[in-house]
Amino acid sequence: MNDLLQPATLGGISVRNRFVRSATHAGMASPEGEPSDAYVEIYRELARGGVGLIISGFAYVEKRGKAIAGMLGADDDALIPSLQRMAQGAHDEGGRIVLQIAHCGALGRFDTGFPRMGPSAIQDRVTGAMPVEMTPDDIARVVGAFGQAARRAKEAGFDGVQIHSAHGYLASQFLSPYSNRRTDDYGGPIENRARFLFGVYEEIRRQVGRDWPVLVKINCSDFDSVGLNEDDSLWVCRRLSQMGMNAIELSGGSPAAISKGPSRFHIDRPEREGYFQDQARRFKPQLSCPLILVGGLRSPEVIERLFREGAADFFSLCRPLISEPALIRRWESGDRSPARCQSCGKCFGSAAKTGRLRCMTFAEAVE
Repeated sequence: MNDLLQPATLGGISVRNRFVRSATHAGMASPEGEPSDAYVEIYRELARGGVGLIISGFAYVEKRGKAIAGMLGADDDALIPSLQRMAQGAHDEGGRIVLQIAHCGALGRFDTGFPRMGPSAIQDRVTGAMPVEMTPDDIARVVGAFGQAARRAKEAGFDGVQIHSAHGYLASQFLSPYSNRRTDDYGGPIENRARFLFGVYEEIRRQVGRDWPVLVKINCSDFDSVGLNEDDSLWVCRRLSQMGMNAIELSGGSPAAISKGPSRFHIDRPEREGYFQDQARRFKPQLSCPLILVGGLRSPEVIERLFREGAADFFSLCRPLISEPALIRRWESGDRSPARCQSCGKCFGSAAKTGRLRCMTFAEAVE
C-alpha cells in the first residue's frame, strides 16, 4: 500500500499518490453551466482528503451536448472565471484536477432547444428518442467544440482534460456498431468508427499543444453483444497511446445494458471488487501510457494486489469518495479498513433530492 501512496507522475501531472477521483456528476451547476459555491467546495474537500488527481464531473462542450440538469458547461468563454474557481479550489488544498469534457449526443436533453443527434438515426435504447443523424458539418462543429472546451480548461488553470468516450455518450456512440450505422468515413470498421474520437483528440492537441495533459475515459466493452467489443476497444486504446494520449481510464458498460455488464451494487467482499480488472490485465501490456482502472474498488488489499500484478498504474474511485471524501487520508493514517461505501447507489439522485451530493446511507453531506 505504501507504494500506492507515494508521489507519482500521471500523464505529465505530478500527483501525490496513485488514487484518482473518477468523474462524478454532482448536478450542482446553474442552467448556464456555472458551478455553485458548494460544487467548488467538493473539490476543495477532495483535495484536502488526499486524492492524488481529481477528475471533474462532465462538462458539455456545446449546449446540444447537455445530458442532465445541473451539468457543468465548458461551451462559452464566459464560463472561464467560474471554472477557474473550481480549479483553484483544488489547487489551494494541494490537489491536481482535470476537467472532463463531453458531448452526450443521443442522450442529450430535450429542453436545450435542439433535437438530439447521434452518429446515425437509431432509436436510443434508454430515452426511446430518435436522434437526428449528424452531418459532416455537425461532426466538424462538435470536434471544434471539444477543442475550444479544452482551451477554456487550460485558460482556467486545470491541469488537463479528460475526453469522455464511455457509457453511451457521443464519442462512445460513434465507437458502437449498434448506434453507428454510417456508410461514410465515420462508419463501418473500427478504424472508421474511431475517426471521430481521434479527430477530437487531434483538435484538442491543436488548441492546447503537445505538452499539456490530455486523458480519455473509454469503455473496455459495452457488454451488450451489439456495441463496442473488447477487441475493438483494445485497438482504439492502443492507437490512442501511440498518438500521444497521456493516460487512459478504463471503464465499461452503457445505460442501455446495465444488467449485462460486470458492474454491480452491494460490493460487500473483496471478490466482488474490480469490475474491469480482467480487461485491464489484457490492455495494460499493450499501452505506452498509464492505465487508470475504475469500477468497484473498495479495499486497500485488492487495489494493492492489482497494482503489484501490474493490472493498472492508477486507481479511480467514485462512490467511496462521496461517502468518505477523506478516505485516502484515512488509509494514509494507517486505518486500512475498506471504504465504508455500501454501493447502494442512493447517492446518485441525492443532488436532485436534497440540493447536495451526499451519501444517503450515512446521511452525511460531503459538500
